[in-house]
Amino acid sequence: MKFWGKGKSDQDTGVSADFQRALTQEVMATELLRIKALIGTTLALSVILWTVYFLAPEKVSQVWHGNLKPHYLYSVMVPFILFELWVHGAISRHMREGRDLPLFRRYLGALIETSMPTVALALHINSMGSVAALGFVVPMTYFIFIILSTLRLDFWLSTFTGFVAAAQLLAMAIFYHPDPGQDVNVFYHAARSLILLIGGVLAGAVGHQLRRQFEKSIMAATARDRITNLFGQHVSPQVVERLMAEGTKTDSDIRRVAVMFVDFRSFTAGARTRSPQEVVDRLDGAFAILVDILDRHGGIVNKFLGDGFLALFGAPLEAPDPAHRAVAAAREMLEANAQVNEATSWPLRIGIGIHLGEVVAGNIGSPRRKEYTVIGDTVNFASRLEALNKDFNSQFLISEAVRDALGEACGDAISLGEVEVRGYEQPMAVWRLG
Repeated sequence: MKFWGKGKSDQDTGVSADFQRALTQEVMATELLRIKALIGTTLALSVILWTVYFLAPEKVSQVWHGNLKPHYLYSVMVPFILFELWVHGAISRHMREGRDLPLFRRYLGALIETSMPTVALALHINSMGSVAALGFVVPMTYFIFIILSTLRLDFWLSTFTGFVAAAQLLAMAIFYHPDPGQDVNVFYHAARSLILLIGGVLAGAVGHQLRRQFEKSIMAATARDRITNLFGQHVSPQVVERLMAEGTKTDSDIRRVAVMFVDFRSFTAGARTRSPQEVVDRLDGAFAILVDILDRHGGIVNKFLGDGFLALFGAPLEAPDPAHRAVAAAREMLEANAQVNEATSWPLRIGIGIHLGEVVAGNIGSPRRKEYTVIGDTVNFASRLEALNKDFNSQFLISEAVRDALGEACGDAISLGEVEVRGYEQPMAVWRLG
């Protein structure tokens, strides 16, 4: 038996593997976006601070009690930017290698990042006093990290970021250089820290929802790519949508299908006198018309065979009347081709053979490369039928099984009698249409 098939597809677990790879890439891409946003925000804040420092030095001196020194900014912002650049490089390297960033490194990075405002807060407390520093802008910068943690697309990482910010702010308020004689209102500072923690939880919830949307989009794209890989680019968008909605079973099973072989007669001879581009353009134009007709009648191209193709009606999608669909498509193909021939300097003659019967259909091949394939005598005989067009100077031949399935709808069929068919010991009944 011959194997007729086309296209490449993954193993049955390929969709899951492809999905995980694609999701990992998307998550790491959003992580890079988060890092760029942090670096950009840090640089913007640095520019604003230096502008204020040079334009209104007396106000700055008043706020910081004359204790603001340039190295204060450098000691926090420069190491932070260098750290983020290092993380950006590490993530980019993992993306190129197709690897995910280890989970502990994500949490370690979140801890180090969220500790940067704490360092800045310590410097402010030293220069401004704890009351003024805790009421100034630095505690609010924790929200920058919490908001951007949404781009991690991980609920627990965002919650962890909120927890670190809340814990460190509370610790700084209670234990780090409190003003002498100043009573610490634990409830006051705990309430402020609680807002940070809640912000982290909410950011995590938003990130989790974004991740779910990513997963749905990637799963749909992966499924679409798998169908395209499985059936090539010969499946119409409508058929792809049906395959995605209904699912397609790629395990081998028995299907009753109508198998159609189409071939352009004497195409090779005509191609010898034309340029390669002319040959490709003519064939592409002819295929575009025929495949469009197949789409409308619910058939798919299972394999292009040089200047012809193998089409199926009834696989991979079920069809209640595959013979009727196949014959209707073939008749329309002949009419469309005749119209094109009237308007072109290179007319093409079509040969079509259709047989109806059971085939073994499924995803068959090696673990690394598989094909959606139809196997069986039905496929072989349909191929032989198409080849008989040359002997009978005909364009459209069908088997007796197709003739019986059509019934009264095939009143114009002409019997060619019992015909010797290559590869078959007994003569086979052949009918001509069109």
